[in-house]
Amino acid sequence: MPLLLLLLAVSVYLYLWLSRRNSTLTRDCRWRLDRSVAPDFWRCAACGATVRGREPRDCLREKR
Repeated sequence: MPLLLLLLAVSVYLYLWLSRRNSTLTRDCRWRLDRSVAPDFWRCAACGATVRGREPRDCLREKR
């Protein structure tokens, strides 16, 4: 039984680590595709940051 609990704890930790590693977005970043400007133009609904290309994974807000 303790071995199963240890295996469960390790697997939960690994899942959380992998999900955090694949996404660096903060809670406030909400990227929207704005095709009226260009087919690959992204705008953040929260802070107004813009970028062209594929959907950003990082927050592009200016650090204060």
